[in-house]
Amino acid sequence: MNRRDFLSGIEKGLAGLPREDVESRLAFYSEMIDDRVEDGLSEEEAVAAAGSPDEIVRQIVADYPLNRLVREKIKPDRARKGWEIALIVLGFPVWLPLMISAFAVMLSLYICVWAVVVSLWAVEAALFVCALAGCAAAVMFLIRGFALQAAAAFGAGVFTAGFSILFFFFCRAVTKGVLHLTKRAVFSVKSKFAGKGNAQ
Repeated sequence: MNRRDFLSGIEKGLAGLPREDVESRLAFYSEMIDDRVEDGLSEEEAVAAAGSPDEIVRQIVADYPLNRLVREKIKPDRARKGWEIALIVLGFPVWLPLMISAFAVMLSLYICVWAVVVSLWAVEAALFVCALAGCAAAVMFLIRGFALQAAAAFGAGVFTAGFSILFFFFCRAVTKGVLHLTKRAVFSVKSKFAGKGNAQ
């Protein structure tokens, strides 16, 4: 891939970002290629060393603040006409509650997912406490001379401790999965804003 195709790929991927940000990224990668060519690489080798345009765009979008993307997208590219303003004002009683409702539903779902994660960790904590309590009960029974009850309590404590260890790994996997899904959802929203339309 040559320099022009490489920079063009980055520019297309970042089409929804502010133009000055896109220009600064393009200048950065163009300068990087120039430096590598000066070090003796061919243009194609310098471009290959920089990485794939898709990976670069993905990284830039992942690091870009979501609020700046949204602000850039909702900024009008021209002055609104009178009838457009009238429609916005007259439709306000309809579109505002709908937007608030949609946001509330999404936020509620997100909170519910994290409530499940917190509940799983609460169960993990309870299992750990039960394991400790079983071992403590075994010691107490043993001190009082109830060997059979001490063995049963110790066995229950060891079983609960083993289950607690397994459940810990399950909780950790679920938490990582939810965090990963959150990152992907945020990245997906950012990609929609960054990749659609032309930069202002």
